Amino acid sequence: MKRRTKARRSNRQKTKLGLPDLEHVKSAVLVSLRSPESQRSYRHSIDDFVCWYCSEPRLSFNKTVVTRYRIHLEDRLLAPGTINVRLAAVRRLAYEAADTGLLSPDLAAGIRRVKGAKKLGMRLGNWLTVEEARALWQLPNMYSVKGKRDRAILAVLLGCGLRRRELIDLNLDHMQRREDHWAIVDLVGKGGHIRTVPMPGWVKQTIDQWLDVAQITHGRVFRCVCRRGVVWGTKITEKVVWHIVKEYAGKLGISKLAPHDLRRSCARLCHESGGELEQIQFLLGHVSVQTTEKYYPQKVDMYSWCPKSPAVNARTWLDSA
Repeated sequence: MKRRTKARRSNRQKTKLGLPDLEHVKSAVLVSLRSPESQRSYRHSIDDFVCWYCSEPRLSFNKTVVTRYRIHLEDRLLAPGTINVRLAAVRRLAYEAADTGLLSPDLAAGIRRVKGAKKLGMRLGNWLTVEEARALWQLPNMYSVKGKRDRAILAVLLGCGLRRRELIDLNLDHMQRREDHWAIVDLVGKGGHIRTVPMPGWVKQTIDQWLDVAQITHGRVFRCVCRRGVVWGTKITEKVVWHIVKEYAGKLGISKLAPHDLRRSCARLCHESGGELEQIQFLLGHVSVQTTEKYYPQKVDMYSWCPKSPAVNARTWLDSA
């Protein structure tokens, strides 16, 4: 009888996870993610949950506890989107705990059923007009080293619709000439998807001006620039891109303009120039066409807005800039 009792106890799965168990499961979650942005977001979310979980009395890791955690996040007046991201990380934590045998599959399934916060509205973002877009990328001083770099960064964001991560990872080898025009070839985007992005001539010209003054012949395209105008380092960070957009948007009197809003503006301006929805989807690297539709100020009917005239290539919306 004693042996049977011991065997049952050894095969019994936990309902309460200690700090070593949580750290082990957290490492498994982070390893399963490919994107550095996702790893950073999940690490922060899991650390926040572990801090709350360990500060409370000895709790079981189940649906009720995760619901209490959601209420705790709501009491902190966090945005619904932030709360849902935190809960997604906790659900992933429960999945990995169940896969490693630390948590009962029934408890993990219960945690999965915890409802997220309701979104009463969504941030639509800002869309720039052609005049605002042209004024924004031409605003940096074209005679200084930092100004030429900033002009090139704003031009790439507006003319090619890249994400911040894609921009800072842009390499000289990515820029190639294909069929009488320049393109960013084999760009690795979100989720590991690879695409080719057409590059307008005015964007290539601003990049060449930056490369000439920075004397960059290989490696990453964009580098750090100190106050004395000296180029240093091998790359820039996403925060640098964020501050550049904020700085020049503030000078134009445009509030709450984020780098991703330039990507939205690129999609809208391509649409207004006659670009087809499938072209813009390929340009932005979206897997689903429904995602591309969200980048317009108003929802677009993919079967009604396409022009009857021959489609204009999506890369030509600012060729007159």
